[in-house]
Amino acid sequence: MPTLDFKGKQFVYAHHLSVPFKQLDIDEKKSLPKDGKPSLDDNLIIHGDNLHALKALLPKYAGKVKCIYIDPPYNTGNEGWCYNDKVNAPLIKEWLKKEANPVDKEDLERHDKWLCMMWPRLQLLRELLSDDGVIFVSIDDNEVQNLRCLMDEIFDQKNMLANLVWNLGTGTTAGHFTRSHEYVLAYAKRKSNLSNFFSPDGGKIRHGALKRISKKNPASVINFPAGVEFEGEDAEFSGIIGGSEIQTILDEKMTFKGGKLEQPVNIEAGWAMKDLIVKWLRGEDVVDSKGQKLEKIYFNKSGIVCYEKRRTIVNPKTVISGVANTKHGSSELSEILDKNGFDYPKPSSLVQYLIYTLTADHEDAVILDSFAGSGTTAHAVLDLNKKDGGNRKFILVECEGYANDITAERVRRVIKGVPDAKDDALREGLGGSFTFCDLGQEINIENLLKGENLPEHDELARYAFYTATGLTLDNVWQGADYFIGETENYRVHLIYKPDLQFLRSGDSALNMPLAKSISAVRDGTGKSALVFATHKFMGQKELTDMGITYCQLPYAIHRVMGD
Repeated sequence: MPTLDFKGKQFVYAHHLSVPFKQLDIDEKKSLPKDGKPSLDDNLIIHGDNLHALKALLPKYAGKVKCIYIDPPYNTGNEGWCYNDKVNAPLIKEWLKKEANPVDKEDLERHDKWLCMMWPRLQLLRELLSDDGVIFVSIDDNEVQNLRCLMDEIFDQKNMLANLVWNLGTGTTAGHFTRSHEYVLAYAKRKSNLSNFFSPDGGKIRHGALKRISKKNPASVINFPAGVEFEGEDAEFSGIIGGSEIQTILDEKMTFKGGKLEQPVNIEAGWAMKDLIVKWLRGEDVVDSKGQKLEKIYFNKSGIVCYEKRRTIVNPKTVISGVANTKHGSSELSEILDKNGFDYPKPSSLVQYLIYTLTADHEDAVILDSFAGSGTTAHAVLDLNKKDGGNRKFILVECEGYANDITAERVRRVIKGVPDAKDDALREGLGGSFTFCDLGQEINIENLLKGENLPEHDELARYAFYTATGLTLDNVWQGADYFIGETENYRVHLIYKPDLQFLRSGDSALNMPLAKSISAVRDGTGKSALVFATHKFMGQKELTDMGITYCQLPYAIHRVMGD
């Protein structure tokens, strides 16, 4: 496969491996936590360099992110972005001089710098992506051809899904043409593992009308509890309603408000609907004749006709049209915030469209945006969760100083509600929570022994486990012999407490009694043991005979198991 060569590539090719791991430090004051307790398990907004933030996410989220959407600088020469990666190479250091930053139109090496900036970030994004995940990248004509070559090399050309064209519905004059489109490149981690894509429009199957309670067929009567949803505006029905097609006779008054039935009511259901409705009311999954899971059953006020509303499997068109434009993005942001500050923010409807096609049947998916900007992706995720009852999680990364004042502030407002918003749901608030983080100090032996901002046990455990095995550790054990978790081939131990006195004492060392205890358990499983500790009181030859590999904290980035 042809590859793209660019100035500086040899220096950044493996740069993502040498980027140090940093802690994620929670800022409680800037967070809007669930149940009043900020947590790294919540939605996240991270302020800091996205290269370091992506590295910090690996121990917990490697292989766990279902959908990535990023909107990197388009490299138009007018954006004022700076190349700041501290690669240890004379060329890169020359680029970091003040006169070489920010990157502008006069910079003849701006395309090389942009590619050097994107390469390590895409490498880490691929590592975070799940095996059935997809990355969407917005771009325009300035770098689309370079980006495609870059992603062909990193994600493999066979995993390209499409070069989507977003029809803006408007445009700007560029030479002899009005440029009225942008692109969204879509690549899978592993195309063979992809599940179905879904249409945001869904679909409906009509099953008939509800009837009055009948003495002839009491077995068909269903009690509808308060809270049942329907389609349409607030309404109240009693007596005979409906047109020539359907007549529905109600013996009880039905009042719908805010799309929900206000009080319980007994109604007879036709044979085509009863089984589906009963299952639905019980909270069971409702499946159609093709085995497709249906989302909800809705009531249309035109005769109280019952429909199944289902997800429609589709092959989305490569031209995205009718999904708002950049003007909508600007007006949307201005409606939420008193200040805008962004020339062309993406509309949340575009990002929501992309997320839904992939996660309609993965309602607990993790969605990542490492060029968060105004927080559009979080808005899209929260709005989608509100619409379909999902529990998707977002992770935003923003390096600029507006991470709190714009990015996080937008998310706070859409969660709590925007009083003057035109959209009802946005006006009332979409609900949700998030934890705001800054990038902390590097996790290394010097900082550990200084005892400054020592990482919590579980944080260091996930870091150590990941660097040694390449796998994430969902649940950290704190068992005997400092055992934290295991893989198919290894049992992993971490001799650590977030206490400087402990780390400087002999208690934090791997000694012979502890090694024998670890080895005895290891012999019963047939697995090798990896033991992380600040120091040891025995030689590696003795440990090797016991099936133990000693790993000094913090362990080198090279993995024991490899990729």
